[in-house]
Amino acid sequence: MKRLAVYFTGPREVSVREEPLPSLEPDQVLVETMLSAISPGTELLVYRGEAPAGIVVDETISSLAGSFIFPLQYGYSTVGRVTAKGSDVNPSWIDRTVFVFHAHESCFVAHPTELIQIPDHMRAEDAVFLANMETAVNLLMDGTPVIGEQAAVLGQGVVGLLTTALLSQIPLASLVTLDLYSLRRQASLELGAHSSIDPSAEDAVEEALSLLQGPRQYRGADLTYELSGSPSALDQAIAITGYTGRVVIGSWYGQKKSELDLGGRFHRSRIRLLSSQVSTLSPEMTGRWTKTRRFWVTWEMLDKVKPSETCITHRFPIGDAAEAYRLLDEQPGEAIQAILTY
Repeated sequence: MKRLAVYFTGPREVSVREEPLPSLEPDQVLVETMLSAISPGTELLVYRGEAPAGIVVDETISSLAGSFIFPLQYGYSTVGRVTAKGSDVNPSWIDRTVFVFHAHESCFVAHPTELIQIPDHMRAEDAVFLANMETAVNLLMDGTPVIGEQAAVLGQGVVGLLTTALLSQIPLASLVTLDLYSLRRQASLELGAHSSIDPSAEDAVEEALSLLQGPRQYRGADLTYELSGSPSALDQAIAITGYTGRVVIGSWYGQKKSELDLGGRFHRSRIRLLSSQVSTLSPEMTGRWTKTRRFWVTWEMLDKVKPSETCITHRFPIGDAAEAYRLLDEQPGEAIQAILTY
């Protein structure tokens, strides 16, 4: 049996290869892919050759072993159906629809422990957002928003939009988002932001600060998320955050360096910079939280937000994967979530 697989072969070079499918072991299942989502953040770093070559691709996902050295496969949001099983696998797995943290392939073998069963009532188009919604849930857990706070989110890509959607369910005094592209700003408003502004505008910081003033005129955000993927945005995030506020950094900059201006008001502001990454839970949470419990919440939020209705803008057959990455790279203002179909 053959499969189609997406490979990154060099900076801005993508090929789709036909290759033999590994044999099915007794403790494995065969998953035929229905659709997979391209991460316009992390995957574009890989596509552009901006991911650090010296680190492991992913320390928690077995199918993404190795390092960021071309050629490589990448991707972590796949929905498929189990169509065959090894002799040691429970027959109940057959015909289950599952989510798998797996690279873009038309079919693949996996151990049942790697599969996450999708609730029967959920559409595949919403389930494919599981990884990014889990990230958004983790961002809220790390940022600990409080009722009545003023919050800002820089970057309204997929993770930024999902984070905005979750924040909008909390009675915040202000929820302001910033993004370069009008398509994303409009989606942000649809998902619950009170205001959404262009961070490249000359008066963007002053405009954001004017929107982030509570009933006692506390100036600046209590909680700011930097999710743009742009190191320069971190300075802006600090600038719109108020005294003793916290900035949660969910962006992964890859090889891009961040040069921060910490010589002004930051020194006296007591602003906290917090790193957030979904592979682990904050140590403060692990007494009562596990990844399994976080998944329960993630499914509930997917059901509530239904991100496919707002975020999916393009669908490409797997054979046109190179075109999908080119669009996201060269025309980011025209797309939010691109999906590969099989």
